[in-house]
This record gives sequence, structure tokens and C-alpha cells, in this order.
Amino acid sequence: METGIRHTHLLTVILFLAIYLIKTTLLLADKKTTLETFTKAVKVPEMIISTLFLVTGIYMLTIVPEIKTLMIIKIIAVLISIPLAVIGFKKQKKLLAVASLLLLIGAYGLAEMSKKQKSAAMTTITATNINGEELYIASCANCHGTDGKLGLMGSKDLSQSTMDLDSRINIIKNGKNAMVPFVGQLTDVQIKTVAVYIESLKK
Repeated sequence: METGIRHTHLLTVILFLAIYLIKTTLLLADKKTTLETFTKAVKVPEMIISTLFLVTGIYMLTIVPEIKTLMIIKIIAVLISIPLAVIGFKKQKKLLAVASLLLLIGAYGLAEMSKKQKSAAMTTITATNINGEELYIASCANCHGTDGKLGLMGSKDLSQSTMDLDSRINIIKNGKNAMVPFVGQLTDVQIKTVAVYIESLKK
């Protein structure tokens, strides 16, 4: 379910930005008639996209283990951009429309920056020779918890898992449902080290 919602959110973000980019371009080019025609044509789809954008975004906030500074800035940027866009397009205010679009693009950029920072941190961690517990805490604890029982985003209770070592290695490497694959982020040796450590979390 979480994977589907993430994909839906990403799609709505892209469509939302595309609509606003087209409308802003038409406004800046003084194509008022074309802008009015386009606005009427996309009115219903835009309402659906906007609703999905907000609903999926709110849902994703509820399953994020920790809301960090970049995420807060992104949320504020989106919340400011929406009324600016409404006023800008309604009153044909180019500056407001451009400001709204830039805020939306900036919000998307912040989301990508957050992902890259997390990836960079993971690369730094995996480049060092650390033990299974440290790897587990860095890679898995956000969703599973340090004791394996947290259960965020649909993650399983590792303290009660009956899975054998090979199965754990396969899931860590390739992912499953909402769990992202760690192939490419962790080496085979590190993946096995984490899988072995998880055994110690069992009751």
C-alpha cells in the first residue's frame, strides 16, 4: 500500500508542477485567451490531482519516522505556494504566479536534497568497517526500531520473525512491499552481517 501511495504522490507532484508551469508560461506570455481555455480544460483534472497531491502527502507525513528541517521547509513552501497561485492566476498577477511556481519547484528540490543527503550518509556508513548492530541501526531502525518491534510503515516485528538467514538476506537485498532494496547501498557481506544481527533480536 505504501509503495502505491508513494508512486501516486510522485505522479501527482509531476502533473501538478506541469499544470502550473504551463499556466505560468501562458500568463507570462500574455496569452490570456489560451490561459483561460487551458484553465477551463484542466479544471476538473487539476482538482483531482490537487486533492490526491494533498491526501497522499499528508498520509506520507504520518508514516515518516522523523520530520526533519528540510521536510518542514518543504511543507511551508507548499502551503504558501497554493494561495499565491490562486490569487496570481485569478487576478493575472505574474509575480505571484512565478513566486508560487518557484516555491513548488523549490519544495520538490528540497525533497530530492533530503533523499540525496540520506543516500550520502548511507554511503559514508557503508564505506566503513562497522558491525551488524551499527549497520542495522543506520539502515533499519527507523522503521523496525532498535529492538525490531517498532513496526512503522508496515514493517514486520523482527523479534518474532521465523524467517531463515537466506530469506532475510534476500529481503534485505531486494526489498519487499514498502521496504526499499539495499542492494547497491550495502555490500553482500554487510547485508549478511545485518541479517545475522537480526537473529539476536528474536525472543
